Amino acid sequence: MYRYPRPVSAFGRFVLLMSEMVVRPERLAVIWRRTLEEAVLIGTDSVFIVGLVATFIGAVTCVQIAYNLVNPLIPQSMVGYMVREMTILELAPTIISIVLAGKVGSSIAGVLGTMRITEQISALDAMGINSASYLVLPRILAAMFVFPMLVILAMNLSILGGFVASQVSGIMSAADYIEGIRFDFKPYTVLFALIKSVVFAFLVTATSAYKGYSVHGGALEVGAAGTAAVTNSIIAILLADYALAAVLL
Repeated sequence: MYRYPRPVSAFGRFVLLMSEMVVRPERLAVIWRRTLEEAVLIGTDSVFIVGLVATFIGAVTCVQIAYNLVNPLIPQSMVGYMVREMTILELAPTIISIVLAGKVGSSIAGVLGTMRITEQISALDAMGINSASYLVLPRILAAMFVFPMLVILAMNLSILGGFVASQVSGIMSAADYIEGIRFDFKPYTVLFALIKSVVFAFLVTATSAYKGYSVHGGALEVGAAGTAAVTNSIIAILLADYALAAVLL
């Protein structure tokens, strides 16, 4: 009997899981309630780490750009401009999504993997509940709703972190930094970052849910599924980052 290569077989099972959760979905009221519950968990538990990472990314970016920008013909306001562009286009959506892949992705894979090996998912199926729709779909919808808000928070805190760093270290005046932030602003860059965050949210939650949902074995396999979920999510984010930049910019 012909066997497909493991990556092809895994992708096929992934597609089947994604189709299963929408072909016979649970009632809208159930999906809505579960989505709100997951959104609260993802959002409230991630605000601190997102804020901390974004603030220090902005501060470090500002200091390093100012250190390397020594040409007297380039105005100091370009530091604020470069911090803004780097933050909106790449650092906020991509780095924050990678951080969330480690936090949210591993949690989703661990929870679903534990439910699988303890036969809780099998019990849901036995009761006539579409376990994929009940467990996976709300997590994906919640992440696609929450990730953009976390990225917007990261954008603001990163730019603010750069401002604070520029003042504390005496690199430049506040007026120059603010002038750079305002210079040649294109609203489309914010839209592009939000599109990326929605795509990354789907990739992180769908990949992690698949890894946890398809676990077989015991506690050791659950741990391996969590590690694989984070690794595969990060790879998917980087590939999608390049593809979106090539298509939308």
